[in-house]
Amino acid sequence: MSRPKPNVLLEKVDKESYKVEQVLASEGVWSVFYQDSPINLKSGNLLINYPGPKYKKVNFSNPGHAINLCKKLNHQFQTADFTVILLGTGEIVYKEDAK
Repeated sequence: MSRPKPNVLLEKVDKESYKVEQVLASEGVWSVFYQDSPINLKSGNLLINYPGPKYKKVNFSNPGHAINLCKKLNHQFQTADFTVILLGTGEIVYKEDAK
C-alpha cells in the first residue's frame, strides 16, 4: 500500500538549481515525553570527548518515528514512562511583522 499524497500548501522552485521546497500540511507534531514532560535526548561516549555529544530528535511530523523511539526508550530503560504526545495548535512565541 502506497503513502497518500501530501497536501502541498506552498511551493518554491529555484530555476537555477531546480531545487524545490514545499510546505506540506500536517496533523501536528508528535513528541516523545517522559513522565508527561517534554525531553531532549543526548548521546555520547564516556571514553572520548570527540566529536562531542549528539542531540537526537524527539519531535517528528509523522507518528511512526515517534512511536518507534518511544518503544525503544521504554525497552532500553526498562520502564513504561515514555509516551508519545500529539502537539496541535499552541501559543505563538514568535511572529515577524509583514513587510
